[in-house]
Amino acid sequence: MLGRKKMREIAGRVLALSAAEQTEVIIMSEDSGLTRFANSYIHQNVAERNVGLRVRTVVGKKIGVASINDLGPAALGRVVERALTIAKLQPENPDFTSLPSPAPIAEVEVFDEATAAFSPEARAKAVGVICRQAVDNGLVASGAFTTGTGELAVANSLGIFAYYSTTSADINTVIMSDDSSGYSAATAWKVGEINPETIGSEAVEKALLSRNPRDLPPGRYPVILEEYAVADIMDTLAYLGFGALSVQEGRSFMVDSFGKQIMSDAISIWDDGLDPTGLPMPFDFEGVPRQRVDLIKEGVAEAVVYDSYTAGKEGKASTGHGLPAPNTFGPIPGHTFMAPGEATKKEMLGTVERGILVTRFHYTRPVHPKLVIVTGMTRDGTFLIEKGEVAYPIKNLRFTQSYLEALANVELVSRETRLQQNWFGGTCTPALKLTEFEFTGATEF
Repeated sequence: MLGRKKMREIAGRVLALSAAEQTEVIIMSEDSGLTRFANSYIHQNVAERNVGLRVRTVVGKKIGVASINDLGPAALGRVVERALTIAKLQPENPDFTSLPSPAPIAEVEVFDEATAAFSPEARAKAVGVICRQAVDNGLVASGAFTTGTGELAVANSLGIFAYYSTTSADINTVIMSDDSSGYSAATAWKVGEINPETIGSEAVEKALLSRNPRDLPPGRYPVILEEYAVADIMDTLAYLGFGALSVQEGRSFMVDSFGKQIMSDAISIWDDGLDPTGLPMPFDFEGVPRQRVDLIKEGVAEAVVYDSYTAGKEGKASTGHGLPAPNTFGPIPGHTFMAPGEATKKEMLGTVERGILVTRFHYTRPVHPKLVIVTGMTRDGTFLIEKGEVAYPIKNLRFTQSYLEALANVELVSRETRLQQNWFGGTCTPALKLTEFEFTGATEF
């Protein structure tokens, strides 16, 4: 790890080299290890140490970005010159106002020494627990376990300097028989919060229960979506419509919906990069402090997230959700939470006369972004529910369903929640019971 002092020194050197009117520097460093397994044995161990530096220069309303992973003095000069050259060749962006100015940033503790020191041998031991559980049950395990450290520093010529360091741990496994599979995953910034025994047991149980799946015709069914499936819904909403740019361009489901009921009153969704129960990140890639943003409150559309560019277009303040430039996506919430409810999963199951239990979704793709109509597949444990109990496993189904409509049909929310990794942060979700969900196709597996 470079550390705060070294990163500040490098950023200062880059800013001093730039002749642009405004300059921004992002430095990202990572040291990660990956243990990958298949056929119930480890087949790959990877260690990666890397650093990246990104420069954004502003000349009038022209912007140029260049990046490099060489921190030598000559390389720093070249990347600054390249960013400046690119800026001069760009057309002016009339909506650009300025890079952000400094603001106080809250301190969050997201570095765990045990995670930073977690060795390949320790990862192998954890993986071994999962593989032995699979083998003992006549099943086959595959998956990956990643641990590591990361640093981020952001500085600009208006006086921003922001730094934080973090640790991370993420594990996932798919355990299979000839005609079934089970899935389990966990993520945390403290590796001690991940229990490989629990991960293996969950996936093994699903693989055993889903053996000999039966056909079920497509149609509309009541469903219980487990936390993995709900996380897919949350991530899709974040990507498609919870950012200011998607609203400004008229392609978000939030357009003309602020203050209106668009989901069940059982649903509240917010983004909070400071919550230690997630994967915290105290500032964005522009060095702006992250704010908690209540996106949906009891089903009512409340707000979206902003970076400095989209905020400037509306005369607002950034909420601290900027991504590294150049960025065509606009701001995206990356530390999302859905409020838990009061029901246990067993209680939710007991309310279903005939429906489907879904473990997770696979290969989901938007069909109609503004209506949030998505198509995808169920995977790794799909079951028919009859008279409040899991009756038998069923073959996977394709769905084509508006996620917005699905969340309007929420009847019960579980009190348990689960944290899952997303693009650059975490998604924390409960399980949901929906009055109906549309399945449009059957499969052979």
